Amino acid sequence: MQTQRAATDEAANRAYRDTAELPITEIASFLQEQFSQRVVARLAGIEDPKQVGRWSRGLNGPRFDSEFRLRTAFQVFRYIEECENRHVARAWMMGMNPQLEDESPLLAIADERFKEVMAAARSYRQGDL
Repeated sequence: MQTQRAATDEAANRAYRDTAELPITEIASFLQEQFSQRVVARLAGIEDPKQVGRWSRGLNGPRFDSEFRLRTAFQVFRYIEECENRHVARAWMMGMNPQLEDESPLLAIADERFKEVMAAARSYRQGDL
């Protein structure tokens, strides 16, 4: 049990460090590759999906609230990826989650339910779901 907890803590720390250290251009690009411009635009709370491509290329940057959502989504994705793999993390982010009232983590992040999403990710990581 202690080993699993240490692994969970280390995964959380790695995901946090990646999120804090990467520039928003790389985070936007990564999320766009995983989910599409349209989905990332919805996640960021913007109307124009092409704006996500501009962020990815460094032509301009997102507003604070949009960047916060993108960084949160990236951190949660990386946390799940550390536990499983990229394909599982992608599916987990898109799927209906019973801990989020059957809403996907992506939509919950778009609705600024950040702590709930991270709690659901931790439950998944610990095998509670």
